[in-house]
Amino acid sequence: MDIVTTFFNIDVLWQSLPRLLEGLWVTIALGALSIALGLVGGMVLALVRLYGAAPFRFLAVAYIDVFRALPVLVWLVIVYYAFPFIGIRWSPFVSACFALTTVSSAYTAEIYRAGIEAIPRGQFEAAQSIGLSAWNVMRDVVLPQAIRIVIPPLTNNSINVMKDTALASVVALPDLLKQATQSQALAANPTPLIGAAILYLLLLLPLVRLVARFESRYSKREAR
Repeated sequence: MDIVTTFFNIDVLWQSLPRLLEGLWVTIALGALSIALGLVGGMVLALVRLYGAAPFRFLAVAYIDVFRALPVLVWLVIVYYAFPFIGIRWSPFVSACFALTTVSSAYTAEIYRAGIEAIPRGQFEAAQSIGLSAWNVMRDVVLPQAIRIVIPPLTNNSINVMKDTALASVVALPDLLKQATQSQALAANPTPLIGAAILYLLLLLPLVRLVARFESRYSKREAR
């Protein structure tokens, strides 16, 4: 068999396409939900780390350090296969979403923290001098500027989360990679994996270009 028949078999790709598209929607749903929850969780962690009481700051730092050091795949296996022994049994989708969200929150928290600390201290003091409460200073003055700063790294992190959804195939979630490997087994041909790679590229390349645009825009703004 030649390389085209082996890896680019149109008949096999066409037969496996419905299964691949079904897996693609699962991947998109898992990635979008994990990203959204990670953004919210990361913001909470960042604020606790910066402004919480000492015990809560310690817990936030410990959480961030542990989950930035823990491989996603290892944590996912623990969540899905070990948690049932302590009475926590989740579906593959919920387990994968929980694992991705908890790890993503740790990275997102550090991104938010860097953005908040990049705001000049004088802006905090100026806002407080006109009578704004700490909450209003953060909501109306600091966060709008910080979020603009951290959009490129947040988008980069979102791409990583979306790519990490492929790890969910190890807990039998019928995502894009799982559907591709099953289709490969049924057809005895690796073409479905090539199809999955193409779908991943179509999904993630626009996000990659979006990051480049954000970074270019931010660099021009800094140069002024």
